[in-house]
Amino acid sequence: MNNSTNWILIIAGALAIVGEVILGAATGFDLALLGIALAAGGGIGLLFGSAKVGLFSAGALAFIYLAFLRRGIRSKVSSPNRPTNIDAVIGRSGVVTEPIVPHGAGMVRVGDELWRAVLAHEGEGAAAILPGATVVVDSVEGVTLRVR
Repeated sequence: MNNSTNWILIIAGALAIVGEVILGAATGFDLALLGIALAAGGGIGLLFGSAKVGLFSAGALAFIYLAFLRRGIRSKVSSPNRPTNIDAVIGRSGVVTEPIVPHGAGMVRVGDELWRAVLAHEGEGAAAILPGATVVVDSVEGVTLRVR
């Protein structure tokens, strides 16, 4: 009975690792690391010839991971959501370098980049924006900024 419990821990750990691979790390590697804890506990139990040692080791390793290591490992594995170049420009201010006229394009410098720009709202009464004026980016269509 002693060895069968330890073998069950090892098999359950291996299945958890395989499950993580099949899921494509959807659990943030939790399933794989808990599987490693189960398998390691089973291996320790086999080494000492005791099911109690195997169960205690598996539980202790899983607890150590969940209580102390999980947050650090997840922060290293996951990357922060950084906006792409286009997403990062929306809402930023820029300076007009070539006039932007209704139904026509001009140029705007946003940060270190020079962009083609058109008026965001070209309805009646829309006025041209002259060089030196500050504008705000409303949206991006292809390589053209829509500014106000």
